[in-house]
Amino acid sequence: MKDKVVKAAKEAGLQVDVKTLDQPTRTVTEAATAVGCEEAQIAKTLVFVADGDPVLVVASGAHRVDTDALCDIFDVAEIRQASPDEVRVATGYPVGGVSPLGCSIPIVFDEALLQYAKIYVAGGDGNTLFEVEPRTLADAIHAKVARVADRRSSSVSA
Repeated sequence: MKDKVVKAAKEAGLQVDVKTLDQPTRTVTEAATAVGCEEAQIAKTLVFVADGDPVLVVASGAHRVDTDALCDIFDVAEIRQASPDEVRVATGYPVGGVSPLGCSIPIVFDEALLQYAKIYVAGGDGNTLFEVEPRTLADAIHAKVARVADRRSSSVSA
């Protein structure tokens, strides 16, 4: 999977160093601990099903995603988190390692990530990640930048 991410990065005009770590990076807490950063700097990449079609959300690890906001962003009536099988079919990556690179579904990028000089993104599996400037990544993946945080909560879950 790491090779898929590197190839997709090059195709998007990015140069990324996907690192394989000894410890897991499947969750926000694991990834932040592994690289020594704030949980908010971890870009969790989540797949949702919006009116039957998969969409990708790159969100700050510091909060929950507001599904009502996603309905507005994607102009859909209904949205739900995808199952692990739906995630793999839509992205080619397993849950816990989904990279926004190499995905050809609509993407929204959490504006909260733009406050950081660098963020950390999954590199294709549960032990890899890469560091990148958030605006550069958002532009490279042709993402719509929007507020996706649930204003009622500040949790690390989806």
